[in-house]
Amino acid sequence: MTHSENTCQFRGEVCRNHREERNGHRAVTLWFTGLSGAGKSTIAHAVEKRLFDMGLNVYTFDGDNVRHGLCGDLGFSPEDRSENIRRIGEMTKLFMDAGVICLCAFITPRHAIQERLRAMHAPGDFHLVFVDCPVEICEERDVKGLYKLAREGKIKNYTGVSAPYEAPEAPELRLDTASETEEQCTERVLAFLRERLDPASAR
Repeated sequence: MTHSENTCQFRGEVCRNHREERNGHRAVTLWFTGLSGAGKSTIAHAVEKRLFDMGLNVYTFDGDNVRHGLCGDLGFSPEDRSENIRRIGEMTKLFMDAGVICLCAFITPRHAIQERLRAMHAPGDFHLVFVDCPVEICEERDVKGLYKLAREGKIKNYTGVSAPYEAPEAPELRLDTASETEEQCTERVLAFLRERLDPASAR
């Protein structure tokens, strides 16, 4: 990706540390990865609600919602999928600079992309959450019928059917949604976040 010419980054008098101090919590990114139907968005939105009710600044980036706006010009080729994730990674960095906790729910099927996202963020800012669920159970939950269409060949390059999913090799957190309830997963994410949101914690 080329950088825009004749531009430079400008920093004002208010920085991320100031915003975090006023918010009373650090900004971090939790990236939920897993197959379609695994429960990524469901858990991310449940965590968002709990954090919001606690008075924290938090926002959920959901794959479908982003595709309607910021990435509405992209298709589903490997190149477009990579660009889709790159844009969201850059967006989360901006939101974190604003002091916001970012919860991102995207399939993110490739190791290379998962690690590229990690490399885009400063140490301690990015945490990969693997929402693990067998494809058979994901298909049972598929209210949109997309797996069925993929099995029939009507949707090409569908992750888990006609395109591979590479499970993260070293996620910070793994949620087994085949055996754990939504509430249990939500509580585990909140417990994981608790100390990492302390403004006094080391970056």
